[in-house]
Amino acid sequence: MKKITSLILAIALCLGCVFAMASCNKEEENLSAAYDKALAEINYDPSQYTETLVVAMSPDFAPMEFYDTAKSGSDAIVGFDVLLATYVAKELGMKLVIDPMSFDASMAAVTSGNADLAISGFSWTAERAETFLISDYYVAGENETEQILITTKENASKITAGMTDFSGLKIGAQGGSLQQLLVEEQLVPKGATMELYENINVAATALTTGDIDALAVAYGNGEALANDTIVLSDYYFEVDEKYKNNVILLNKEDTELLEAVNAALAKAMAADLYDTWYEACQIYAEVKTADELGYDDEGNKITE
Repeated sequence: MKKITSLILAIALCLGCVFAMASCNKEEENLSAAYDKALAEINYDPSQYTETLVVAMSPDFAPMEFYDTAKSGSDAIVGFDVLLATYVAKELGMKLVIDPMSFDASMAAVTSGNADLAISGFSWTAERAETFLISDYYVAGENETEQILITTKENASKITAGMTDFSGLKIGAQGGSLQQLLVEEQLVPKGATMELYENINVAATALTTGDIDALAVAYGNGEALANDTIVLSDYYFEVDEKYKNNVILLNKEDTELLEAVNAALAKAMAADLYDTWYEACQIYAEVKTADELGYDDEGNKITE
């Protein structure tokens, strides 16, 4: 009887493992369901076009652009800006080529003519307005509207809302970013020292290892980086209206291309695509769950 009972328990445990693995695999498969649906609805077939549209992008900025390590080649770069670049390429009747590189290099690629567009969660700044043609705004949730400091659970008590003294605190930011500007303008005068990083993921690692006390990020990126160690602090930057939302950067000579890009952005805005894209990418980057945002297993928005 004991042998039979043990056998039954063993079978039950094995079945439990099988069901747990199936459930886990199902969850992993469904992370991209809403994203895949949004991509399919753009209905873009690059084989129809011969002229290329080269887009420089820094895929270290989830949910805007990041890598899906389960995929390969150009398909491995996913996110809101990838959907946007695909949509723009279709509207322009061009074959999309995404060229991954660092954030700073994305801007340099446009000024040198090695890329037609830089789409990488850029905000408007006065310096960029002098260097580039800048598109109309596009809206990616609260990603740029809110700018915050992320820190570690261990240091959470050091970074509080409205604090005015940052003496002795080292704050990280991505070089050339809006966050660098905000730290320079709002935290350095309060005693902070700033450490610049080329890659956000490298900066997040520096945060976990204690090389910096906090990291300035866009809110949506902070949500994506949060884990068992990294947390969103209560400190929010003051963000001027001119810095909110995102823009595409173009070479100063490409005025005709700018007109075409702005027309595509206006069409996407009128079609109310941005919210759907952002939600799909939040799910994909595991910032929010499909249940939280009201999507079924096939990536459909539940309306009832």
